[in-house]
Formats: sequence, C-alpha cells, structure tokens
Amino acid sequence: MAKITILGCGYGTALGVLYTKYGHEVTTWTKFEEEAESLRREREHKRLLPGVTLPEELRVTTDPRCVSGADIIVVCIPSKFYREAICSVKPYVDKSTVVVNASKGLEGETGRRLSEIIREELPENRVAVITGPCHAEEVARLMPTTEVCAAYDNDTAEFLQRTLSNECYRIYVNDDIIGCELGGVLKNPIALSCGIARGMGLGDNTVAAIMTRGMTEITRLGVSFGANWKTFTGMAGIGDLIVTCTSQHSRNYRAGMLIGQGVPAAEAVARIGTVEGYTNAKTAYRLALEHGVDTPIIEQTVRICYESENPQESIRALMGRASKHEREMFWMD
Repeated sequence: MAKITILGCGYGTALGVLYTKYGHEVTTWTKFEEEAESLRREREHKRLLPGVTLPEELRVTTDPRCVSGADIIVVCIPSKFYREAICSVKPYVDKSTVVVNASKGLEGETGRRLSEIIREELPENRVAVITGPCHAEEVARLMPTTEVCAAYDNDTAEFLQRTLSNECYRIYVNDDIIGCELGGVLKNPIALSCGIARGMGLGDNTVAAIMTRGMTEITRLGVSFGANWKTFTGMAGIGDLIVTCTSQHSRNYRAGMLIGQGVPAAEAVARIGTVEGYTNAKTAYRLALEHGVDTPIIEQTVRICYESENPQESIRALMGRASKHEREMFWMD
C-alpha cells in the first residue's frame, strides 16, 4: 500500500475515497481552510459528491507539508491555478516521490501541458499522467472505471498501474504521454460544443457529427505536437470524448447546454464552476493557428464563447465549409 497525497478536493476527493477504500494512506490538500473544515466536519462533499460518505481514514488538510514522505502525489487542480499549487508544495516534495497529473487543461499563458509544468517546477521527480473516461461522481461510488497512465519512463507508468489498480479501477499503460495528455485536454472544447448543440435543440445526428469531426481535430492537433494518432483511438481519446460529450456529469456539456439556450458564456461558466473547455478552447485555437492546423469546431466554439457569435451562425459556418474527402493524412502510419 502507498502513501498518497492528492492536491485538490474536487475530483481529488473522489480519488481519495477510492484510494482509501482500497487500503492506501491518503491525504487530500486544499488551500481553502473553509473547504477543508467542511469536509472534515461533514465527511461529505455536499456540492460535488452528495451522498458519498468520506472514509474516516481519509485526511484533509491545508498544510502544504502534507506532501512530505509521499510515495505518490496526484495533482487535481484546475489549469489556471495549477502552477501556483505546485509551487505551494514544492519545498516539501521528496525527490523520490512520483508526481501524477490527473487534471485536463493547458496553462493559458504558455500553452504548456500540465505535466510539463510539474517537470519545470520539480525537475528531479518522476512524472506521469493518468487520464481517460472518468467522472468523479462514479469513481467515488466505486463504479467500474478504466483509465490510462503514461509517463516519461515506462517503469513509472507500470509502478502506478500496479499500485493504483483494483477491482473497480483498471489502469492501462501507454508510452505516448503527449497524446494521452492532449486527448484529455482537447475533448473539453468539443464537449462544450456538443452541449451547445443540445441546448439549441439539435439532435443526435448533429452531436454525432461534432464528436466525430471533433476527434479529427483532436487527432490532427495532437499529431502536430508529436502524439501518436493511435492514442486517440483509446481511453485518452475516444473514451474520454464519449463520456464528456454525452453525460450530465460533464461540466463542459452542461455549460454548453446553457450557452445553447441563450445564456452568455461567461455567465454559464459561473453557474457551473470549473469548465476547462471554456478556459482552454482559446488556448487550443491559438496553438492550432501557430501550428497551421485546421480546427473549425474549436474555432467556432471560441467565436461563440468569446466573440458573442450566434450559435446558429456557427452551425451554418460549419455546414457551409468546402466539401472534402473524409480520410486525412494523420490516419496513416
């Protein structure tokens, strides 16, 4: 069994419940004392995980020294606060600790993947990514879940697979950390788009088209960064896309529905909470332009969210694009 510290008490609380129930020594960390005190007192995350009782063994703290002596640190912090959180605990992280990114975003200013931030701030630590189709609400209730782990060395990924897998949480390994991480990031703007379509009253045909052509954009952009296109056919790609584009558990999908119903994007996000698709769509589109990659769905999502484009106009723009062959070069070896 491992000593695990989890940074972040949103999705991190769900992982804390899972890991604790399977025998690990787990501490969750938040910088907000009010949140920590509520979780300690109520033994329940009433807003995110109503009805899930936190094990008594699961510790909650605001003390950054909690990372000291951990075998594994799992980082579940929204992208815009990610570097700040890493820097908060940095002085207390042992060099032997494996640090895992479990968040799905990009640093807005630099466009860096979150595992790259860990490597910049903790250059002597082993770093990995765990990603895939995974809703906190279901993880905390021990529903069967599969994810994928990729690391900068295979031994680290296999260590995490052996240590964290259990009868209801199955981890596959993958040697493509770029593809695994970008799959988790880029599906968020596509899920936001699917929610917008649903909110407009559009049907299954439209959502299926957005998901399928959205995966084309994800793959095209991922490959431009050095990812293996095959990664996007697995848990980090199509798996995560399906769960995020079709479920009411998905904050991206729910925020998109509000936008499609006419709620201004910023207000919709404020109602839902952390919506990485909104935060990262603009960053992803900027990177696509810099790399010369065509991403029309992500482009229209940015126009709706940041330029007050009417979603009906965006649908017309997408449907009116020049006809082309479906097969793309990135599907080739």
